[in-house]
Order: sequence, then structure tokens, then C-alpha cells
Amino acid sequence: MSRRRRGRELNGILLLDKPLGLSSNQALQRVKYLFNAAKAGHTGSLDPEATGMLPLCFGYATRVSGLLLDADKTYQVTGRLGIRTETGDMEGAIVEQLPVPALTADQMDAYIAPFRGLVQQIPPMYSALKVAGKRLYELARAGQTVERQPRAITFYRIDLLAFDGGFFELRVHSSKGAYIRTLIEDIGAAIGCGAVVTQLRRIGVGPWLVELPEQAAPQPHEPQPRMWTLEELTEQVKADEESALNRVILPTDSALASYPVVTLDADSAFHIRHGHPVFVANAPQTGWFCMYGPDDLFLGMGEVLDDGRVAPRRLFAAL
Repeated sequence: MSRRRRGRELNGILLLDKPLGLSSNQALQRVKYLFNAAKAGHTGSLDPEATGMLPLCFGYATRVSGLLLDADKTYQVTGRLGIRTETGDMEGAIVEQLPVPALTADQMDAYIAPFRGLVQQIPPMYSALKVAGKRLYELARAGQTVERQPRAITFYRIDLLAFDGGFFELRVHSSKGAYIRTLIEDIGAAIGCGAVVTQLRRIGVGPWLVELPEQAAPQPHEPQPRMWTLEELTEQVKADEESALNRVILPTDSALASYPVVTLDADSAFHIRHGHPVFVANAPQTGWFCMYGPDDLFLGMGEVLDDGRVAPRRLFAAL
């Protein structure tokens, strides 16, 4: 009896441009099937009604998915003043319509200003957060409302990109766990007329940021990552699957650009790859860091023990 084929062993990260209407898991499964990948996962869900960056981790790279869940996120969002819905976007039933005061762009920015920096944000009922084992959106659809504890969120930047008196477009760089629909609702509440999200697109996760506004364009020597649509990936695979993989799969360590780097000699790398702590000169004394062996081989992530030795925490290179 033949064994069932498990799929191809792929290692690395793909930046998917998730389309409108698909859940994050549905998008993941389509790409996994397309590349016949044995193991894959995504790093932080996007709502079906949101588009944009969904990093997909294959093989060893799934070991960094938790780190990407904790990473900062960047969004481009369009809001509409004068309306409130059950869900904070245009998918929910309208619960209130209010007159919109006449505002200039400067006045609109003044209403946005208090939300920059550290704020307390209450998760919306229509969210995937669990309370007593139940998703909040499941309770909301059943007509229930439960008390939610506020969360500390940092909005590092909220840039007003456009405003026509009724619709406004923002670029938002936030810490993990931020609800952009709640931000838009809170801005509407501050103005006194309500607001909802009409379009939401994620353009950055952790070290990857794409679709920058012109005023923040990258320098020529700073290569920028790109996202791939499902249609583009399908065409790439049809043309040449092996070449497609080389073009679209990023190395695992591309997700860890913000971490310090430690380079090991051949002997230390040997012991680290077998799970044994070693003494390494000039290693960071706190936090995790990336470890590289000879020939810039990415070994994984390490941490300094109390006795000063470097211990492996997550290894990626095969023995």
C-alpha cells in the first residue's frame, strides 16, 4: 500500500496580496495547493473584507509566525463620516445616520491627533477575539453583547492622506492587536457624527512595507518587497514552477531584520546546531538575536543564558 503524498518541502515566506472576500485561511489553502506545499501557515488574519499583505510561512519559516503576529502593522484605510453600522464597516446593518459638520482638512487632522501614540482601545464585538471560549463575532451574531477590557495600543503614525468633507483616507502604523475599524469609529465618535470603514488594505507587516506614499518613497539602494496576487502566482507556476518559487519565496530570515545578528565560527555553529549552548564574544545580553554560521548560513535564533553562554531557541538550518 503506497503512502499518501505529503507535498513538497518548501521553506521561506511569501507575501500574498489577499483578495477581497476570502478569509485568510482560504487564501492560505489556495496557495498551499498551488505549490503543493507540505506545511504552511499564515501570520495574523485579515478580515475577508480587507485586502493586502498576508505573509505565508512555509516549512521551517512557520517557526517565526508567532514573532510576526507580534510585529507592527501598517494599513491604508478609507472611512466615511455620518454613519454607524453594527460591524464598523459597510457589511453591517446601519444603526444610525447623522449630519456631518463642515470640516477643513486641518480640523479633521485635529480630531485625529489624540489617537496618535498610546491609547486604550476596546475590541469590537465583531472581532475574532475569544471570551469564555467563544469568538466575539459569534456572540454578536447571536444578539449578545459582552463586556470587553480595553487594550493598550500604540499608533505610531496616523497620516491623513485625503479628505473631501465626507470621506477620509488614512495611513496607519500601529502596534500589534490594533483594530482599525475601532479607530475609525472612535474618530467618528470624537467628531460627533459617527464613521465606518469603507476600504481597508494592509500594506505592511513587521519589516515589510509596500505601496508607500510618494512622500515616503524608498531610496534606490533600498530594495522593496512585493506582494503577489493569486492570479500572478498561478501564472508564475504555469510558466515554470521552480523559477516561480525562486522569485516569490523570501528567505526565512527576511522576517527578522529588526533583530541583532551574531556570527558564529564553524566550531560554535556545530554545537549550536546540535542544541548545545556556547560562549560567543560580543553577543547581545538581552533579548533574542539571529545566528549565522560560516558562509552566512542562517542557523536560527538564540538568547544569552544567565551564565553568559548563547543558547539556541529556534533552529532552522538542517544538520
